[in-house]
Amino acid sequence: MPQLGETVADGTVTKWFKAVGDSVERGEPLFEVSTDKVDTEIPAQATGVVTAILVAEGETVDVGTKLAVIGDDESPPAAVTTSKTPAATVSPPALGEVAKEPTSGEARLSPVVRRLLSEHRIDVASVHGTGPDGRITRGDVEALIAGSTTHESDVPSGEDERIAFTRIRRLTAEHMVRSKATSAHTLMARDIDFENVEHVRRAHGAAFKSEEGFSLTYLAFNALAAVVALRDFPHLNASVESDQLIVHRHFNLGIAVDLDNDGLVVPVIKDADRLNVRQLARAIFEVANKARSKQLSVDDMAGATFTITNPGPYGTMMTAAIINQPQVAILSTDAVIRKPVVVTIDGSEALGIHSVGLLALTFDHRAVDGAYAARFLRRMNEILTTRDWVSDL
Repeated sequence: MPQLGETVADGTVTKWFKAVGDSVERGEPLFEVSTDKVDTEIPAQATGVVTAILVAEGETVDVGTKLAVIGDDESPPAAVTTSKTPAATVSPPALGEVAKEPTSGEARLSPVVRRLLSEHRIDVASVHGTGPDGRITRGDVEALIAGSTTHESDVPSGEDERIAFTRIRRLTAEHMVRSKATSAHTLMARDIDFENVEHVRRAHGAAFKSEEGFSLTYLAFNALAAVVALRDFPHLNASVESDQLIVHRHFNLGIAVDLDNDGLVVPVIKDADRLNVRQLARAIFEVANKARSKQLSVDDMAGATFTITNPGPYGTMMTAAIINQPQVAILSTDAVIRKPVVVTIDGSEALGIHSVGLLALTFDHRAVDGAYAARFLRRMNEILTTRDWVSDL
């Protein structure tokens, strides 16, 4: 698993496409691995025969762990590992030695299995291993935990329920805590009159859905307004490195996607400033679907310079989102609702019913001051309320 992201330290083997004794060609999918960032297929590093599979499906192992051995009658077997560099060819182990890998006892437990056993105070002797040579897998422990929970729930005990964090939830939590400890988080919000956008959605929404297969939402308009405004306020399209602000010349937009309570992932739309509303809507729809179907590649997750999170469909009023490190800002697009506003008609003020919502910007006060962030939101407001959106469709 060569370098699946800079912060990836381990991965879970979710599926083997080959069994011991099967032939495999170099570059042919050999196994599937799941990390905190992506699920992806890993190709074989050599052509030959799979002579040993050392890590069972469902097990999580550290980067650098040997997973399998590929060999043939004429050349030494090649080890398939999770190292950050291409695996080296190794001498063929004796058949007896292969059968004994990994060794028995506690050393056979993967880090995630050890953690689950510890968190739930489970005696390793009480777990029936279904992996190779009776090795205990993550699935074995989770099945035992699920069985215990079901049994206990039959007779209410009044005890609190303990739910172990999933791997992605644990890593999301660590990332969020690290971000709060790193950046000087500051929240700024502004009311936006979306009536100009709403007119376009009403007039062209049905045709758009018929042509594209999905609805034209506010998110695409907000995304375009954000990247256009970032051209004028580039210090928000940046990262902090030590005591320097790195201003990025590409506008790569991260879109936070909720994975049904399992955590968040942030796929990236590269060079988003080159896209119109229709193209942005299409790109957002595609990356969100890939995220939820676990089809994101490493490249899909890399290089974001500014992030948008969109809780608005759930009716939120204002969200103080946490910055996606090492970026310096994240924009929350909250709910748009119909409400009374003061409008000017023929020079006179009157009450009108418009579509109004909040944009909330969390920014790193180390990078910019409040006035800079306020002007960015004012620029977004100008774009959303005055742009000729029809031409963007």
